[in-house]
Amino acid sequence: MYLLWFILIGLAAGWLGSLIMKGRGSGLFLNLLIGIVGGLLGGWIFSWFGIEPANRFGSLITALVGSIILLWLASILSKKRRK
Repeated sequence: MYLLWFILIGLAAGWLGSLIMKGRGSGLFLNLLIGIVGGLLGGWIFSWFGIEPANRFGSLITALVGSIILLWLASILSKKRRK
């Protein structure tokens, strides 16, 4: 059951992060990948500040913040490649 929630939260966070950063979604698989990696990144960053998500909503916020940071870093790297 935990794995199912992890996937659903990652999918939602990736989709929301894509909407916030790009204005549209990125597709099912890429949204899932962005959300899961974003969840790991967000958890790592939040641990620096001693913040730990207490429930599913906290996990969604953590994954969303990580997804936004991940997409922001990807946009910076893609702009450097174009120049």
